[in-house]
Amino acid sequence: MAEPHDPRYPIGDFVPPETITSEDLRFAIQTLAEMPALLRESLRHLNEDQLNTPYRAGGWTVRQLVHHIADSHMTATYRLRKALTEDWPIVTGYEEKAFAELHDYYLAPVEWSVDVLEGVHARWVMLLQSMDSSQFDRGFKHAERGPMTLAVATMLYAWHARHHVAHITTLRAQKGW
Repeated sequence: MAEPHDPRYPIGDFVPPETITSEDLRFAIQTLAEMPALLRESLRHLNEDQLNTPYRAGGWTVRQLVHHIADSHMTATYRLRKALTEDWPIVTGYEEKAFAELHDYYLAPVEWSVDVLEGVHARWVMLLQSMDSSQFDRGFKHAERGPMTLAVATMLYAWHARHHVAHITTLRAQKGW
């Protein structure tokens, strides 16, 4: 559980509602629709030194964070598609920290990942908006975390989007950027 004002969790931990309503899902889908533009805005006018600044002591740089979001959300859409086309498929995780140590995480322009996110989110949102309640009850079995419905996964990734944009906006506020 995150401590109050824990810089790792600027909007708090993810806690899914006990019952996910259609309104909860609409809000989550809207969050996912808006996220790429909010991310792009959070990065506006940051220079290379700022992009290479960790969002917290011991944390990833802003650049690493942006590339992580792209990898994570591409993975999420893949899991959604698997769950819609297979009966509770097993999905695997990946070593996020190891990914963040790869060459491109340090040097690739953040615009590349924001561009990826714009396309991924547009298709993700289109698919989510087409789903009925029975499809949101489908899900996958995460090899490490166990079963997760698509309703919970949608809520999780809406939180994930807000969580990481908040890392950047909080850093900007702290630094006066």
